[in-house]
Amino acid sequence: MTLLTDAIAWIFASEQWSGDGALPILFFEHLWLTAVGVIAAAIIAAPAGWLIGHTGRGREIAVGLTGAARAVPSFGLLLLLVLLFGVLHKPEAAIVTFVILAVPSLLAGAYAGLEAIDRQTVGAARAVGMSEWQIFFRVELPLSLPLLIGGLRSATLQVVATVTIAAYVNLGGLGMPIITGLALRRYDMVLGAAILVALLALAIDGVLAITQRFATPRGVRAGRGTVRRARRRPAASARQHTSA
Repeated sequence: MTLLTDAIAWIFASEQWSGDGALPILFFEHLWLTAVGVIAAAIIAAPAGWLIGHTGRGREIAVGLTGAARAVPSFGLLLLLVLLFGVLHKPEAAIVTFVILAVPSLLAGAYAGLEAIDRQTVGAARAVGMSEWQIFFRVELPLSLPLLIGGLRSATLQVVATVTIAAYVNLGGLGMPIITGLALRRYDMVLGAAILVALLALAIDGVLAITQRFATPRGVRAGRGTVRRARRRPAASARQHTSA
């Protein structure tokens, strides 16, 4: 409990909020590195996933690649790319690391979203004369958006965690107090920075969860509610029958 109290005191100490290593600056660096990595990954993964989901081609390759990429250790990949890019290009190596780690979740969310759509819905859109582009933009994209945002949530959390260890190569972010605190045995600093990283991850995930809910088409939400109510009725009837 004392360590937790010390960590909270460290967060709110005035010296943490001024100077070059102030928490707002580290917070912005952490957020900026996360945003750049996730946006770059989305530019690559979303179109590729949509193409796979719309055409049904290349799914096995995508599944294999995403599974293999998810098994790659974050810190090992970061150090490997820093060595390959050279010490003068550590930011570029870190961004590539974040992109590699974020692509699998985004790719899976993109093609899984299109695959989850009822083929009869797509067939009906095609039957009324819609072109393939119209089917994609007016039918497939809106219906697949919730799963894509779900992939975005997973990718973002992965990158937020990885940006923390990127401080080992002096890239800044909220991982810097953790690295410094470990070296100085200032565990209040380590715990305080870890709490801030956790709060940042929870805040981002909360925002994306709300976005995912609003991105779900109203008809789909209504359909899910109907299914849940239909599932509850037999269970309630069974309980009443048992009590009787």
